[in-house]
Amino acid sequence: MNLIGTKWKPLILFHLLEGGLRSGILQKKIPGISNKMFTQTVRDLEKDGLISRKVFPVVPPKVEYRLTNRGKSLEDILRRLDKWGSDDY
Repeated sequence: MNLIGTKWKPLILFHLLEGGLRSGILQKKIPGISNKMFTQTVRDLEKDGLISRKVFPVVPPKVEYRLTNRGKSLEDILRRLDKWGSDDY
């Protein structure tokens, strides 16, 4: 739970299930997250080995995030959480 137990981490991980995303696109998929919180969260996920960050040598800078194998191992959990949150009770 320490690895994914915050408000934003599961959302970022869930959006990366379909493949790598550029930083700006990923952030836009998560309404309400500030730049500071987005940066802090992706750094934490990278430090924990759940996502990888690739910087492309272009101007303006292009950064892409994607799940690592360890991050991909959370797919079943993330999809179940999404389904649980979508179910009507």
